[in-house]
Formats: sequence, structure tokens, C-alpha cells
Amino acid sequence: MQVLSPELLLCAYAGGVFPMANDRFDPTIHWIEPRRRGILPLEAFHVPKSLRKVVRQARFEIRVDSAFPQVIEACAASRPERPRTWLNDELLELYCALHERGFAHSVEAWADGRLAGGLYGISLGAAFFGESMFSRQRDASKVALVELVERLRAGGYRLLDTQFVTDHLRRFGALEISRPAYRALLREAIETEATFYGDAGGVLSVAPWSSRGASGAGTGRPSTASAQSTTQTS
Repeated sequence: MQVLSPELLLCAYAGGVFPMANDRFDPTIHWIEPRRRGILPLEAFHVPKSLRKVVRQARFEIRVDSAFPQVIEACAASRPERPRTWLNDELLELYCALHERGFAHSVEAWADGRLAGGLYGISLGAAFFGESMFSRQRDASKVALVELVERLRAGGYRLLDTQFVTDHLRRFGALEISRPAYRALLREAIETEATFYGDAGGVLSVAPWSSRGASGAGTGRPSTASAQSTTQTS
């Protein structure tokens, strides 16, 4: 059995598949490639009127990558409305390893010095794979999503992958596309250069995936053969 590694995880995303566990305490990990893929078109992102008001009021302090482990732990925590989670301990470790290598990012909403909500995802070239979000305070994760989209737009991203579409995401303009259409968007996006830290003091350029490789060392585009064994869902 092949051992999961940060490099293999990146190969999977580059091939259009992503991992999910059955439960926080279940070690089994499945590879998922939906027949209908959820995306949030950056150029058509819709901010509801009530949320625009919250953003203008600046109720939250927005930070980026200041508390990645805390964000992903909060996303993995069970809640009354969601007692089971798809993140297990192995995936938590792998995503934290990707964060340390510059491939995973968190956008956080803080209030009174406390983490009120946020989200995290994976970045490859000009593709961003939104993984999960959480809120401890009303509208916190929504404000973080607005910040993420603004950041992706400013940085030249082409694709915001939501994996699936929920009623919550439809409010922002999320839609489903076919697997072939998604793969075409993905290929173009990961071959394009983008910048996640465009508004930071020190700009970090996220080079095209083909020139970085899984380690970011210019090793060429990775083979997706290791990601071909997938669980295909309807």
C-alpha cells in the first residue's frame, strides 16, 4: 500500500481528485472525483447585500496564514449540526505539511483577539482548491470567503474549486460543471502563474505547477498516475 505524502497529495489535486476520510477517527482515506464538480467563478462572485454591510462595518480583523493549524483543527471538529467530519489525523498532518511548504493557506476572521472563523485550501499555480470553513461567530467564515475571492482575483487566479455545491455556496454564485469541463479549466489554471500574497509586504509568487513540481524545486509537472485509483461519485 502506497504511503500518503505531501507530494502524492499535490499530484492528486493536479489530476483532479481529492481525499476524504469517513470520519475523524477512521484511518481509511478515499480519493474522490465527482462527475459534476463545484466551482465558484471568480468573475461572477456574488456578495449578498447583508454581507456587504458586515464587510463595510469591519467587524472582523482579517489575517492570512497566521493560525493555519488552528483553522484546520476547527474545520475538523465535530458540531451538533455535523457530528462527523471528513478530516482524519493523517490528513490534518498532510495539510499542515503542505502549509509549511507554501501550498496550503488559511484566511482567518478574528474578533477581540480570538479566532472567530475562517477557511483553508490548497494552491497550485492559478488554481485554488477550497477545502473547508468554520464559524464560531456569525458571518465570520463568509467574510473570510469574501477576502479569499478578492485575494485570488488580485493575484491572477483562474479557478476556485469548491468540490461540491451547497445551498450556502449557491448564494455566492457557485455552480456545477462537467468533469471534462473541470479538467480543462484545471489544466489551464495549474499552468498559469498566480500570486497569493499580492497585498503583503513581501510578495511571494506562486509559479506555474509545471515549473515547480511537487516540491517547488522545478522538477517538472508530476505524473498523475498515482492519483488514478479514485472513488467516482455522482
